Amino acid sequence: MAVDYTVIVVYLAGMLAMGWWGMRRAKSKSEFLVAGRRLGPAMYSGTMAAIVLGGASTIGGVGLGYQYGLSGAWMVFTIGLGLLALSVFFSARIARLKVYTVSEMLDLRYGGRAGVISGVVMWAYTLMLAVTSTIAYATIFDVLFDMNRTVAIILGGSIVVAYSTLGGMWSITLTDMVQFVVKTIGVLLLLLPIAVVKAGGFSEMKAKLPTSYFDPLGIGGETIFTYVLIYTFGMLIGQDIWQRVFTARGDRTAKWGGTVAGTYCLAYALAGAVIGTAAKVLYPKLGSPDDAFATIVKDELPVGVRGLVLAAALAAVMSTSSGALIACATVANNDIWSRLRGAVRRDGDGHDEVKGNRAFILIMGVGVIGTAIALNNVVEALTVAYNLLVGGLLVPILGGLLWKRGTVQGALASVIVGGLAVIGLMAGYGILANEPVYYGLLASLAAYVAVSLATRPTDEAVLIAWRERLAGRSPELASDPVPAHQ
Repeated sequence: MAVDYTVIVVYLAGMLAMGWWGMRRAKSKSEFLVAGRRLGPAMYSGTMAAIVLGGASTIGGVGLGYQYGLSGAWMVFTIGLGLLALSVFFSARIARLKVYTVSEMLDLRYGGRAGVISGVVMWAYTLMLAVTSTIAYATIFDVLFDMNRTVAIILGGSIVVAYSTLGGMWSITLTDMVQFVVKTIGVLLLLLPIAVVKAGGFSEMKAKLPTSYFDPLGIGGETIFTYVLIYTFGMLIGQDIWQRVFTARGDRTAKWGGTVAGTYCLAYALAGAVIGTAAKVLYPKLGSPDDAFATIVKDELPVGVRGLVLAAALAAVMSTSSGALIACATVANNDIWSRLRGAVRRDGDGHDEVKGNRAFILIMGVGVIGTAIALNNVVEALTVAYNLLVGGLLVPILGGLLWKRGTVQGALASVIVGGLAVIGLMAGYGILANEPVYYGLLASLAAYVAVSLATRPTDEAVLIAWRERLAGRSPELASDPVPAHQ
């Protein structure tokens, strides 16, 4: 394992070096939080694909393939569909808004203070997303070093917190680009063909497994519908995803770069399902489907390749973890803390704001590591995160983009009713039940429409300013000027 260890150690050291280099570029709030809004198509596509394809998509995607066969691709497939929909229909408008958070978009659209309440919901989502990614370090480091769970979480989490705190979005962008390359080589170019060959090829896989393993809808229609509702729609409104859209250099980069990333996700989904199916042939009686990835890597890959593929899994976890962490810190600082203390500054974009955001990443990172140590069930934590996001924020965000008659009162009612309905229904039906997101979303929609129609329409001046901003004809907030070199 010495060669494999060397590969991993070099990879981790490289991540820290990228963080240090990124710190030299992150001199303003814009540079620190959204990489100066100047990523070109190649870097934008790679980093967007990296953030959406995390540990759940890699380890979990292979696990679903082990359990259901090719239809296990649907979870990651719906993530790709969501990214495609966001890129084609909304990303250009989102990029032109020149904001930092989803809550700022809601304030611009509705002309009222929807920020704190929506910020709390988005903060809860990004926090749980970061926690689920951090928990996944335990699985990878256990395979690598037979490491204690708590130590593994602290080690992996500390590296992500370190490079994210140092350079913000610039560090995360640079590390994500490396992680994208490592994932592509490790999972698509190495693990996928090796797994299929070790399983005897597709003909042998078909001969040894039930026909349901090769049914595209074998996982079940209701499950696929739930994936679409949670993950496809979740991609449209998540702060972690929007914050990457904000890094795009322009409309075309956001649209076409995101389309490339979404297409890559579809291929990654199928690859994970095929690898899991091959693992089912090789190891038909594993204790848990989620053990399939680690088992096939540990037992079937040659020395050196094994280290690279485990580095790919680590890359998948780190990219999602760092993206969720900076999103969580951005929301906590800009949407909650600054608003509660009434100190939303309009007087410059200097080093103090960078230091403040850096401090919030460090604080949130410590909180994420502590929460990850305390929790065990990744699936439940991820379900809570997406249920709150979709049930509480999908309607007011898409309503604001698509329906002129929506009002700030309707948006607030939608967030509160949808969020409380999801929480209450999860307590009644169970966290993993489908009903909370179904009924919570309906309650949110009903509250939004009813309250919007019952209250005065949004002031026309607010709507005019909103349309100007959407069209890119309104300058960015004076507190955050776009650097001249853009």
